[in-house]
Amino acid sequence: MPRAPRTYSKTYSVPKQPYESARLDAELKLAGEFGLKNKREIYRINFQLSKIRRAARELLTRDDKDEKRLFEGNALIRRLVRVGVLPEDKMKLDYVLALRPEDFLERRLQTQVFKLGLARSIHHARVLISQKHIAVGKQIVNIPSFMVRLDSQKHIDFAPNSPYGGGRAGRVKRKNQGKGEDAEEADDKDMSEKAESEKYWVLVPGGTTD
Repeated sequence: MPRAPRTYSKTYSVPKQPYESARLDAELKLAGEFGLKNKREIYRINFQLSKIRRAARELLTRDDKDEKRLFEGNALIRRLVRVGVLPEDKMKLDYVLALRPEDFLERRLQTQVFKLGLARSIHHARVLISQKHIAVGKQIVNIPSFMVRLDSQKHIDFAPNSPYGGGRAGRVKRKNQGKGEDAEEADDKDMSEKAESEKYWVLVPGGTTD
């Protein structure tokens, strides 16, 4: 059966100067602060931010009463406000140019899970999401880079079928229950070890090592 043609677009772009010391240090700091797996996640955010800035700059060159500027500018601002990247008191195109990668990284599901106190660390938050313990509303989300909207932020919680949300106990806990050990502490220890193993994916300038 013939396949339908599919077009793939770029999702990130690498820096033109790969060994720039100041940029490497800044990327390493971001990766550690937000628990990123690799620098590709930073490049993806930078790529999205560059497209948003380019659109804002193009609209700012037009007249204030231009139809395209009014229509597309308001749509762009509303979209950024809905995601929580742009505050409601700064709903102007000039403020769009001042956005930083940190503003987008703050809205990631991984960051929100950690800030809501559902995880012990930013790395533990990534483990919980990847293992499908976190739900946004009624939908289980296993993508750490999921962008959380403002109206969805209050609905972040443990999934109903997760051991953390009152669901069936995990494999390690059930095994330890048969042995008569403290199942909850053993399960927490197992999750801590997995979070630590995720943490030691140390980023180094020029690539990643495990």
